Amino acid sequence: MTDSKDTFREPAPIMAPIRALDPSHRERIAGHLLRLEPADRYLRFGYAASDEQVRRYVEQLDFERDEIFGIYDHRLELIAMAHLAFSGQPEHLHCAEFGVSVLPSARGRGLGTQLFGRAVMHARNEGVRMVFIHALSDNQAMLKIARNAGASVRRDGAQSEAYLQIPPASLDTRMAEIVEQQFAEFDYQYKTQAKQFSDFLARLQEMRSDLRHAGMDER
Repeated sequence: MTDSKDTFREPAPIMAPIRALDPSHRERIAGHLLRLEPADRYLRFGYAASDEQVRRYVEQLDFERDEIFGIYDHRLELIAMAHLAFSGQPEHLHCAEFGVSVLPSARGRGLGTQLFGRAVMHARNEGVRMVFIHALSDNQAMLKIARNAGASVRRDGAQSEAYLQIPPASLDTRMAEIVEQQFAEFDYQYKTQAKQFSDFLARLQEMRSDLRHAGMDER
């Protein structure tokens, strides 16, 4: 069964600071995925992924070939992430696959849609012509993101596949990606400094409390 919508729609404006992740973020990526409930892991991976399988997936992430995007909260917790996997096959060099996960506490804010828009922008700038999404038919949130972007969705029982044909890159998309990267980097550095200062204040407060208790004991 095919649900055809072959008109590409520009993704909604990206509001959240979305940062491209590198190998130094593996542990945070693993922590994010391990926090997903069993049902969410099933939707994300297409099977009931165990902790060991999740860690194996993270260890095998190819940061040189693919692009991993993440959204952090003010505590530097990775609350949403996306994996844009590029094909290594010569005959499919213009194709990429998209996968996304959002923690339950961060849902309802359109983060999955924004990550998809960020991934599509990067894919266009890398010369990709088709973004592919393989999802369980029960994963209505993911399929809705695809449909809203104008993707063609094909259902085959419990499995669904979505194909989004995207136009070539433009000066606007290239400049927009540069701006998004700079904004996300600034936001990440700001959050890092804010967390470090917050941790310092917490330690200082703890030291003061210990000194007060020590003084009371001496009395």
